[in-house]
Amino acid sequence: LSLSLSLSLSGLRSTSKQETIPTHSGCPTVEQMTQVPLTVHISFHLLASVVCFGFMQTMPLLARSPSTNRKYPPLPVDKLEEEMNRRMADDNKLFREEFNALPVCPIQATCDAASKEENKEKNRYVNILPCELRIILFVLCPSELFVPVSFSVLGTIHVSGPKEETVNDFWRMIWEQNTATIVMVTNLKERKECKCAQYWPDQGCWTYGSIRVSVEDVMVLVDYTIRKFCIQQVGDVSGKKPQRLVTQFHFTSWPDFGVPFTPIGMLKFLKKVKACNPQYAGPIVVHCSAGVGRTGTFIVIDAMLDMMAAEKKVDVFGFVTRIRAQRCQMVQTDMQYVFIFQALLEHYLYGDTELEVTSLESHLAKLYAPCPGSSCGGMEAEFKKLTSVKIQNDKMRTGNLPANMKKNRVLQIIPYEFNRVIIPVKRGDENTDYVNASFIDGYRQKDAYIASQGPLPHTLEDFWRMIWEWRSCSIVMLTELEERGQEKCTQYWPSEGTLVCGDMAIELKREEENESYTVRDLLVTNNRVLRQFHFHGWPEVGIPADGKGMINIIAAVQRQQQQSGNHPITVHCSAGAGRTGTFCALSTVLERVKAEGILDVFQTVKSLRLQRPHMVQTLEQYEFCYKVVQEYIDAFSDYANFK
Repeated sequence: LSLSLSLSLSGLRSTSKQETIPTHSGCPTVEQMTQVPLTVHISFHLLASVVCFGFMQTMPLLARSPSTNRKYPPLPVDKLEEEMNRRMADDNKLFREEFNALPVCPIQATCDAASKEENKEKNRYVNILPCELRIILFVLCPSELFVPVSFSVLGTIHVSGPKEETVNDFWRMIWEQNTATIVMVTNLKERKECKCAQYWPDQGCWTYGSIRVSVEDVMVLVDYTIRKFCIQQVGDVSGKKPQRLVTQFHFTSWPDFGVPFTPIGMLKFLKKVKACNPQYAGPIVVHCSAGVGRTGTFIVIDAMLDMMAAEKKVDVFGFVTRIRAQRCQMVQTDMQYVFIFQALLEHYLYGDTELEVTSLESHLAKLYAPCPGSSCGGMEAEFKKLTSVKIQNDKMRTGNLPANMKKNRVLQIIPYEFNRVIIPVKRGDENTDYVNASFIDGYRQKDAYIASQGPLPHTLEDFWRMIWEWRSCSIVMLTELEERGQEKCTQYWPSEGTLVCGDMAIELKREEENESYTVRDLLVTNNRVLRQFHFHGWPEVGIPADGKGMINIIAAVQRQQQQSGNHPITVHCSAGAGRTGTFCALSTVLERVKAEGILDVFQTVKSLRLQRPHMVQTLEQYEFCYKVVQEYIDAFSDYANFK
């Protein structure tokens, strides 16, 4: 059984002249490769295509026709936002037209090997097969020998998610191609349908055909999981049995036939993939389920970011056209096509805002320096960028219903539909599933927090129904019951004895004063204990005097979570946005600092604001996030000790 791995060298020829690539140890020139049809065979069949993207420094990434002959020519990056707004008008009408103008599949493409009777069972989808192109412009030679001066080459293998019948073939391909990085952009099951066989062991080791795979490390994060495997051949007659490290980057926040909620996580994921792939390694293997939709979207974003850096323009239409000539249906839906543009615009507008902890001090010095030609400083300028996160009032339908309006403390802070916390409907009353609270993602898991307003007298029962339904065992309170003579939160726990709320009874079991917060253990309906952390010293206007108390309470909450299970942490102030958002931001940032030695205050806050209006409400609160992180890092003498 054999598969022709289809490769092309996009961008290695311009429209005006033929370039010559320096040869090394038998690797041919472009001229030689274009004259001789060549097929690379592997001794098994997988639904896979190999695509090699060239990125030019002195010439265009893609051979282009004159712009007069192109209905969708490349876009200068400074026109990207304007063009996106134009195409997204009228429910993405122009984007749909552009997507529908893409070629579906090249006429010259054939799928003979994939269509053979003996190979049909190995194809996940009968209508998505790897094409064999008439001329294949590639020879298998060591990648380190193929490094021309004028450009770099990135090879990727696009493969469908392995089936149970092809898992052994999959690992054989990984070994034979010397692959060190696998990118997986599907979940194993979606909508109760199997999308990909689990081709790795959860722990320990397992043998797949002739390849033994052992799990070395697993790191689970909110948008993706990183797994490190040690692989080796079994039955090696030489007895040496060399071992290799393979890293799998598994993006888990990409719904089938949909797109991620925001491109922020995908851009971080892509950066991590590119930073971790060794130079000596063979091609990166990229797969989703069919190996075309999400896989193609990932590849296009990667290539267009490179083009953006090199040429200050992007050519999404042209590039998708090219890769569809190499594998049919790449970028499968108009939503995925629009998402590519959203990711490119996100990168263009905000760039890479991640920082190593060692560079925080110098970064803060820049933020405190005045911006050239501006009356505001760098910190204020950075905070002002967050105003681009528009509040989507049309997506707050339930909170704005007449029956629910009186349940909101502040009419500007209402949860969005997509992540509002839903509580069970009370029998006979259809409008009782609403509470002013939003699920918020954390560093390691989705819905890590419930950001809530402080309960009103008439929403006290709803508040406790929410706590009970979602099994929250930690409550963080960031307001006093009364501030500056105004009620900010109804007391929802008993000072002594028992408080009855509807069908629930809450009993105070223990109260302990700490330096900056009070801890209360509460017994709910006689069978569940939860812990409340009531932080003091955060005024309604302003910020705490220092970050020590905030660092301590975050650590205490995390210890409680480890003991009680990782159910959502309920966080509230009065309206559930300013102080609540700052706590969620700090907790998320500090967790990443501890795990990776990296922080990104800007994108963390931006993500929070996409999930609930006005999270981290003031410049002072935003600056406080940086101050607390710096204070946390300063507690360690050096970076080695910190790690």
